[in-house]
Amino acid sequence: MGTSGTSLFVKVCGLRTERDVDTAVEAGADAIGFVFAESPRRIDADTARRLAERVPEGILTVGVFRNQPIEDVRQLLDATGMRAVQLHGDEDLAFYDALRPAGRTLIRGVAVRGEVPRHGERGEDILLLDAPVPGAGEVWDHSGKRLPEPGQAWLLAGGLDPRNVAGAVRAVRPWGVDVSSGIEVSRGVKSPDLIESFIRAARGA
Repeated sequence: MGTSGTSLFVKVCGLRTERDVDTAVEAGADAIGFVFAESPRRIDADTARRLAERVPEGILTVGVFRNQPIEDVRQLLDATGMRAVQLHGDEDLAFYDALRPAGRTLIRGVAVRGEVPRHGERGEDILLLDAPVPGAGEVWDHSGKRLPEPGQAWLLAGGLDPRNVAGAVRAVRPWGVDVSSGIEVSRGVKSPDLIESFIRAARGA
């Protein structure tokens, strides 16, 4: 997976309806994110479990959290059957270590405001590099930044949409990409057409 292999890894985040999940699966998403952090895209455990059950085994279901107590994170992951966990706050190495024994894929989300962190600093499997204000749909300036080495599992996020993702992939050569606001018709409301267009454009790059 990723640009070092045969295909770009594509994560579609913040989905809340059966239609959106089914569209992402059929369009070929590699991962689908469900937001449990404070957000217009937040869903409850029952909804997340029901939606995750629609996702085939080969696709990652990702629970997204930000600065929430470890017990709350564990409880939600277990209740919803998530296959991966994304921590998008100030969680330290001990937090990652506490989650590792469960065997889920660990994703570290970082809002890039200065120097880009190195892949694996928290023991994460995948590093996600986001805009300074995550979820705001802002493109961040990655020119001149020391990005992860080719082949390392990292996702480019922040302000990507069907119109600009191909150019971003060609310019930055990430292992994968992540999208949320760029496939919405209004804040928190996804468009199946935009989901399909985004995945097609990203893979076409």
